[in-house]
Amino acid sequence: MTKSVDDLARGDQEGDDQDPVYREQQAFGDNPLEVRDTDHYTHEYVGGFVDKWDDLIDWKKRYESEGSFFIDQLRARGVKTVLDAATGTGFHSVRLLEEGFETVSADGSPQMLAKAFSNGLAYGGYILRVVNADWRWLNRDVHGEYDAIICLGNSFTHLFSERDRRKTLAEFYAMLKHDGVLIIDQRNYDSILDNGFSSKHTYYYAGEDVSAEPDYIDDGLARFKYTFPDKSEFFLNMYPLRKDYMRRLMREVGFQRIDTYGDFQETYGENEPDFYIHIAEKSYRTEDEFIDMYSSAVHTARDYYNSEDADNFYYHVWGGNDIHVGLYQTPQEDIATASERTVQRMADKVEINSSTRVLDLGAGYGGAARYLARTYGCHVTCLNLSEVENQRNREITRAEGLEHLIEVADGSFEDIPYQDNAFDIVWSQDSFLHSGDRGRVLEEVVRVLKPKGSVLFTDPMAADSANKNDLGPILDRLHLDSLGSPGFYRKELARLGLQNIEFEDLSEYLPVHYGRVLEVLESREKELAEFIGEEYRTHMKTGLRNWVQAGNGGSLAWGIIHARA
Repeated sequence: MTKSVDDLARGDQEGDDQDPVYREQQAFGDNPLEVRDTDHYTHEYVGGFVDKWDDLIDWKKRYESEGSFFIDQLRARGVKTVLDAATGTGFHSVRLLEEGFETVSADGSPQMLAKAFSNGLAYGGYILRVVNADWRWLNRDVHGEYDAIICLGNSFTHLFSERDRRKTLAEFYAMLKHDGVLIIDQRNYDSILDNGFSSKHTYYYAGEDVSAEPDYIDDGLARFKYTFPDKSEFFLNMYPLRKDYMRRLMREVGFQRIDTYGDFQETYGENEPDFYIHIAEKSYRTEDEFIDMYSSAVHTARDYYNSEDADNFYYHVWGGNDIHVGLYQTPQEDIATASERTVQRMADKVEINSSTRVLDLGAGYGGAARYLARTYGCHVTCLNLSEVENQRNREITRAEGLEHLIEVADGSFEDIPYQDNAFDIVWSQDSFLHSGDRGRVLEEVVRVLKPKGSVLFTDPMAADSANKNDLGPILDRLHLDSLGSPGFYRKELARLGLQNIEFEDLSEYLPVHYGRVLEVLESREKELAEFIGEEYRTHMKTGLRNWVQAGNGGSLAWGIIHARA
């Protein structure tokens, strides 16, 4: 009698233990920690381990926790043909076949494929089209083009060299149709490397009385031990991929838009996810279509700043000209005066004249652009995601007679719609925090920067020593999973080849500024109630208090970062 995955979800698991159990031993040699070789994985999936793999995965719990996430993602893109590149014991291949997708099942382990084939027959009577294939030569071993390729189960981490990872992604890219999609998942190695291992075992590896935990971790090896109820132990040696590194590799191979989910959620700041899922689209978009490529974090920020309440708050409370953190001579100083002082302090760090071309990312209402244009006669391009703020910027700029020096454009700093080497200075104030991929933002910044140009920006950041749990209320309100930090920006700017990286630490002004904004909001509440909703005002006051508390507690950092190409 055959069974479906739906049967498993209803608890029908009869006959699961009828396959023979092989007792082959894994071979890691005298020093298992030295085994850091892509090809070794085929020796790790021995028969005894493969036969126990479904106890580790637990198809029933995986079905319940995963739901229709992958099916929905594929259907939303009109997918019909799928290559399951890391078939394992066949869970996703069977699911895809049940849902009507034309599916080819590939894996580098013949033992896994044999188990998958028998599972296909047992759970629905499906005859899987299995191919034993090495990803690095995928086009040789598997034929045809596909609407989608999925590589799930933390499988990509079996690739130990960057050369192998790039070659594999290039093979995936080549086998996708022009508008195809690649879905890859991975463990949250960032959390494991930075904070130690913990797992909810809610979504992956959910088997009862089965454990999967690190035996050893360093920056080049994640050795996991898998323990089963009969006390048998097996090991896998894997490469600990960091999330942003993985996203960068996919971009560099040619994928155009990459969205990353944490345990099937778009935002996951409240809890560290066990797994990340990257959804990378091959489809090429023109500059006019960049707006459709906004990341979920940027979309969230755009919707927020376009709202009537937010526009009225920042225009009437925050100063209406500059909407960033100010430098205060006294705690009661006017917000607009303190904010302009920040612009002046930043401008003093670079040489600006009438031939200088400046790109202001996240320009808000354009206060900095007008100060620079008015003071130095330079040309400033304002790129900002809020069409509402941009319209105010254009109106104020026109009223001041500066429209010949200032251009205002709608767009995202994650995909800057300008040519390489176009600007002498890339400037930004307190906007990069709204990106879910700050490494990508800095890559774009460096791309459009002229040789010997300067990058100059501020950003509300996590202190290098901050505990992420202390930032929870701030991250939740911003719908982000993290903030940048001084150390992060130094490392990323250095990676991109910038030099003389300076950070002027002005963190003490951050809680002063947010406290000052809170005072103005509370003192003018009756007046503001006419055009700013009560719910918005209540949430804003809570948010401002969180910033003040975290700033005074030493969890936040802020200052001016200056680097040169």
